[in-house]
Amino acid sequence: MLMSKQDFSNPEGIQRAIRAAKEFLRPPPDLTPAEWAETNIKIPLGNAIPGYIRFDNAPYQREPLDLFADPSVERITLMWGAQLGKTQLINCAIGFFIEHDPSSQLMMQPSQGDLHTWLETKLNPMVDANPVLNDRIAKPRSREGVNNQAMKSYPGGFLMFAWSGSPRTMRGRSAPKIYCDEVDGYEYTAEGHPVNLLWQRAATFGDQRKLFVTSTPTIKGSSFVEKSHTSGDMRKFWLTCPHCEERIVLEWKAIIWQKGEDGEHDPSTAMYYCQECGAGIDDAQKRAMLRTGEWVAEREFKGHASYHLSELYSPFRRWRDIVQSFLEKKHSGDIQSFVNVSLAETYEEEGEAIDDHALSARREPFDGKIPEEVVILTAGVDVQGDRLEVSIIGWGRDDESYVISHDVLYGDPSTPSTWTALDSLLFATYETHSGRQLAIRASCIDSGGHNTKAVYDYSKRNYARRVFAVKGMGGEGKPVSGRPSKNNIGRCPLFPVGVDTIKELLFARMRIVGEGAGYIHFSDQLSDEYFRQLTAEQIVVKFHRGFQKRTFKKMRPRNEALDCFVYAVAAQAILNINVNSLASRLDSVQNQQNEDEKPVAKAAKKPFVPRMGGRTGGFAKNW
Repeated sequence: MLMSKQDFSNPEGIQRAIRAAKEFLRPPPDLTPAEWAETNIKIPLGNAIPGYIRFDNAPYQREPLDLFADPSVERITLMWGAQLGKTQLINCAIGFFIEHDPSSQLMMQPSQGDLHTWLETKLNPMVDANPVLNDRIAKPRSREGVNNQAMKSYPGGFLMFAWSGSPRTMRGRSAPKIYCDEVDGYEYTAEGHPVNLLWQRAATFGDQRKLFVTSTPTIKGSSFVEKSHTSGDMRKFWLTCPHCEERIVLEWKAIIWQKGEDGEHDPSTAMYYCQECGAGIDDAQKRAMLRTGEWVAEREFKGHASYHLSELYSPFRRWRDIVQSFLEKKHSGDIQSFVNVSLAETYEEEGEAIDDHALSARREPFDGKIPEEVVILTAGVDVQGDRLEVSIIGWGRDDESYVISHDVLYGDPSTPSTWTALDSLLFATYETHSGRQLAIRASCIDSGGHNTKAVYDYSKRNYARRVFAVKGMGGEGKPVSGRPSKNNIGRCPLFPVGVDTIKELLFARMRIVGEGAGYIHFSDQLSDEYFRQLTAEQIVVKFHRGFQKRTFKKMRPRNEALDCFVYAVAAQAILNINVNSLASRLDSVQNQQNEDEKPVAKAAKKPFVPRMGGRTGGFAKNW
């Protein structure tokens, strides 16, 4: 309020000036983020419960939001199901640090489309519905500040936006308050995971920085929010049973429903049954239980508060709604989405694995020789930091194969001596039981891991001897081998190899139990460790955007034997030799040799028969 000189000429004017100064200098009320939100944030129309936000409707939201003002907390993780208010908490926190405790902030979404959706359907409507925020944020296209799709400024700070698929939106940006929504949808960059990159860039803010991570989880073992959750104190929301007054955590297995007279599932009969007393709990009792719920940590708090919450806790979802959702997902074969989105749990894929013990029991004595059925030999080489691993595979008719040997050549692959040792295996002559001499027709060496330049150099030197550098290409439907390219630092012919395609082929052949087409024979010189490595991966089925996708997942850390077999198969494919035709030619040669080696029988003497009607002395010359 502006004061004139006359106002200060009388006692009443002076008192008004003093009151105005006090009002201007009055510190903001000491409110927690949840209290501030309930006082200032009005939820726009179109939401489940429009009007001023009331955390009594969803009491589990209050504590995580209040931790934003707790100086002892630097990281908050919500591994929550859908429609539980994760994004609403982010919006309330953003509003708190715009109006009540101004501070710079950064919001990240999985994609540009997700960011646009959040801005247009969540943040902007909230700002428009709340004058306390609308008055603080700069107006679009004004000279007072910035307000666009990349940033919004306000007195005391700014709110920046980024998405994980664009490293450009992350470079040069940092803020003490960071929100990462739906992190399991983020794409890794060449520099690492986007969440870790943003958190590292905020290190200069010291104790002021806070990281808020939210997401529904995805696949067990690869879910980022699951890893973030388990690195915190792992809090669960405990409720009190209205019947026995024991404390319980809501679990999916405690919901039971009946079948109708037609034998079909009837979701309307769904009821939650207390794990302690077995009494039924209906939807109204659940809402009452939520009001007295309490977050309890399973681990010691060390600056990271992490929360797990399933859709079972939602006051807006009845038991029958959740059961109906489960039955629909089960019927469509998309049970993973129910596990991830409703239960907020990671989905553990069912894998197709091979029993290493069953394979190792099939070892045969080769007696130090190549089995006679082998027509050609190929080799696969895997390069590690301190060694080369080499498998030699024999090939017979109808893709029947023979694992002759698997050798480990220890030594630094960047030194010539290691590759000299490889020469002694790849360029040696091998002998069958009959004495037939065999050389390795082709070899493939992995160039995608360690010492790529050394692999390129070795392959170029020995390309005429069919030593090929290869690079694995993952994914379904890739060809076993493609055309080589020299578009690499070594200007070396580099063959792309469909590793997942070959693994599918090998896993199918490993399941064949009778000798013949496709069967794999194993030398008795192979160790138990070889079979553990050969079966170190399993086929898993993932759901991606509603479609099934088969991929390979490691069960054990070492899989070099499997990789070597894959490269040996690729070498056979690159050779493109008709093994059956070659085997037939060898059989013909062998049969001819056998005929030639038979002793020649002496011709029997024929009886003397005079030629009638001929000249005197005209007897037959052939006796």
